[in-house]
Amino acid sequence: MTNQESTAQGTDQPLEDRVNNRSQRPTSKAFQEFMASSWATDTSELPQQDEAASYAAARRAKLSENFAGERLVIPAGPLKVRSNDTDYRFRPHSAFAHLTGLGVDHEPDAVLVMEPTDDGAGERGTNHVSTLYFAPMAGRDSTDFYLNSRSGEFWVGPRPTLSSLAARTGLPTDSLDQLEMAVTKNSGPQALGGIRIRLVREVDLNMDALVDTSRINTGQDLEASDSLDTELAEFVSEIRLVKDEYEIAELRKSVAATINGFEDVVRSLDQAMAHQRGERVVEGAFFARARLEGNELGYDTIAASGNNATILHWIRNTGSVNDGEVLLLDAGVEADSLYTADITRSLPVSGKYTDVQRKVYQAVLDAADAAFAAVKPGLKFRDLHLIATRVLAERLSDWGILPVSVEEAMSQEGQHHRRWMPHGTSHHLGLDVHDCAQARAELYLDAELKEGMVFTIEPGLYFKDEDLAIPEEYRGLGVRIEDDILVTADGAENLSAALPRNPDEVEAWMAKLRG
Repeated sequence: MTNQESTAQGTDQPLEDRVNNRSQRPTSKAFQEFMASSWATDTSELPQQDEAASYAAARRAKLSENFAGERLVIPAGPLKVRSNDTDYRFRPHSAFAHLTGLGVDHEPDAVLVMEPTDDGAGERGTNHVSTLYFAPMAGRDSTDFYLNSRSGEFWVGPRPTLSSLAARTGLPTDSLDQLEMAVTKNSGPQALGGIRIRLVREVDLNMDALVDTSRINTGQDLEASDSLDTELAEFVSEIRLVKDEYEIAELRKSVAATINGFEDVVRSLDQAMAHQRGERVVEGAFFARARLEGNELGYDTIAASGNNATILHWIRNTGSVNDGEVLLLDAGVEADSLYTADITRSLPVSGKYTDVQRKVYQAVLDAADAAFAAVKPGLKFRDLHLIATRVLAERLSDWGILPVSVEEAMSQEGQHHRRWMPHGTSHHLGLDVHDCAQARAELYLDAELKEGMVFTIEPGLYFKDEDLAIPEEYRGLGVRIEDDILVTADGAENLSAALPRNPDEVEAWMAKLRG
């Protein structure tokens, strides 16, 4: 073979295959036959149904009632590349997890399809039959078993079979080979007897393309179809606004693990102070707890000391942790069910707050307590912010920092206090740290609180080093206190109350943990 012929052959190799050039994988028939032989037979029994399965079925029933006669497509999403041929750990889309009950890493590329049926003839008397489509474990007689580095058991470990995942979820299951037909069959305008499809979009680009192609081929208006998909995205977000018993129990687990992580951080502070990147020491201590007790972090940890604590989403965590500073730690453990906590404490690195630090901390704590005291069914969600920020505006006025009256600052034309408290006071919490984010404003910001809602209360004050509008003694100090709140029948429960909040209690807790 000439050099020219060799070069041409190499150029013809598909790009996606070239990553395997390093592997030197054997492909002989003899090797394939040998790899398929002499494996023990799996005699394990089918798993028990997951605790979440019945709750997920009730959630699907709400969708079925709202979208009778329409095919609903909810993808889990694909693996996401981190670098070349290495992927991030897989996490399914939250709507998929909510409607199947599957957390952790089940299953890349899976899709839940809810097929319309006659009224009441579907799952548990609903209007739909739901089927879970995924790529089941490859048999040991297949080359995928040892060649597929993304899904082969030799590479990634045991994966579920169709029957095992059906047993866990209580859902009929089928192979991804059947998915295209399931999604597109009989699709078309309802006026012409076709079945209308609604899709949770921007989760799986292949699903977006498949559904869009089906709509084009059957003469459907894509712009009108987009509005159908938007309505589905809204609904699967809005049904998470009120948590069921299972969800609340999982959030309690996440909170408990997160509190353990905060304790680990306090124990690591001496090591953090001794390291050039002390914030990374803090981040690492919490991450270890998240992996020990949960699935992952619920979001990137904010470990911000000194002036970094005035940067709201400081996740680089490259700074030092110095004596005399306040460490703002905003972190949450995501449980195996994918429900996450979201807690913030502002801790004196030395173990004792200075007078100025304590004064600012107490103001933030009073704002948080005022909002919490008001929580009960019927209160408007948006009022939590107004209650908390009024306390902060009053303190800023008392300290001579607020340049206008409290009333002028609190007016829509003023808002001067927001220079030092620029974010919202609350957000819903659940499968996503900012849960229910696609809900309509009238059901979120403007809604009345209901029993079973879970959200944060997290006021803060942030005085940057470079802020010349404040006295020098405040500069370089950021304080936020964040707790996870459950609305009860007649008030509220602070799910994270076991983590000290009062400044005296914080100091005593830190002293105990540091010996």
